[in-house]
Amino acid sequence: MCLAIPSRVVDKNGFIATVDVYGARKKVSLMLLPEDASVGDYVLVHAGFAIQKIDEQAAMEASSLLNEYLEKLEQEG
Repeated sequence: MCLAIPSRVVDKNGFIATVDVYGARKKVSLMLLPEDASVGDYVLVHAGFAIQKIDEQAAMEASSLLNEYLEKLEQEG
């Protein structure tokens, strides 16, 4: 099992993209992405690689679920 984080592409230079992840900027590789990504697109990122392009609605749903899970973890201590 892997955890992929929804991220928005904010800059692209060849096979390297800068993505926004909860306000933090990270550089990720696009080499494993089966389709081209452009600035403004959402991708799922795992271990420094964009592995799938997703639409904005899917990105928001995944982020919401991840936030909900993290909140429950904090409540449980």
